Amino acid sequence: MRNVEVGTRNRKAGPIRTTPVALFRRERGAVWHAATPDLDPAALPLSHTGRALLATLDERGASFFGDLVNATGLLRTEVEKGLGELVAWGLVSSDSFAGLRALLVPSARRKPIGGYRRRGRVAAFGVETAGRWSRVRHRSPLPDEQVAEAIAWQLLRRYGVVFRRLVQRETLLAPWRDILRVYRRLEARGEIRGGRFVGGFSGEQYALPEAIGLLRSTRREQGADELIAVSGADPLNLVGILTPGEAVPAIATNRILYRDGVPIVVKEGEGKGERFLVDVPAEERDILRGALLRRRPAPLVRTYLGKSKAAG
Repeated sequence: MRNVEVGTRNRKAGPIRTTPVALFRRERGAVWHAATPDLDPAALPLSHTGRALLATLDERGASFFGDLVNATGLLRTEVEKGLGELVAWGLVSSDSFAGLRALLVPSARRKPIGGYRRRGRVAAFGVETAGRWSRVRHRSPLPDEQVAEAIAWQLLRRYGVVFRRLVQRETLLAPWRDILRVYRRLEARGEIRGGRFVGGFSGEQYALPEAIGLLRSTRREQGADELIAVSGADPLNLVGILTPGEAVPAIATNRILYRDGVPIVVKEGEGKGERFLVDVPAEERDILRGALLRRRPAPLVRTYLGKSKAAG
């Protein structure tokens, strides 16, 4: 049980764009729920609307938006606000991403609930089309050892090679010492390899057997000036962790451009300019800026990479 100090400063009005979102397979839900602290709604500073919605969901189970409006007798705008509050606390969930997307869109750009037309560009989805809303209930806690092993395997599948410095930006749901014990046991059973795979970092390192071969082949290959842009929320955002310099916050709007696996340009926040991490000739900067901001290389970038338009 997590204790929460009751007070207005702890009140959560709704999710924001930087609210963390976790994705996992349904069959793995027991592990991740067990690693997440449960919340007691009675100890939270919920509004009257939030508590009314929780009571309705406890009584009726999963319900559509319209059913919640009818059951509580609240205005549709009040139910929407209450759902946003409960989502921010992690107490309710919906059948689809449409509900979360609608709660993140500013009210001026959101699809009107009352059915009237709104001028300007509005989102095509609304909170009332999110399917059913239901309570998030944590299952019975699993043993700490089982949770640590699940996290240890998840890190190996994500990175191939794992050591403490690498997972610095991860929100580990188990202490590193517990994960380290799992790796030692897996190495003793011959399921993974231990050794020194990445230079310049202290501490124990463990890797999947297939990752070692990929590291060796990459070391033998010569650079091909390959440009790859990723979001700041991508696990490949290891700027300032595996490389010198300041870390880039794990926010979706931030962008990092890699050339042959080396970060060269970073863009943080809206309206801010790019930050070059290496010396780049002036004639290349516009090309790199374009590659940083586009998901797919533009024709000019494909030409720069030596690829034809047909091949792109």
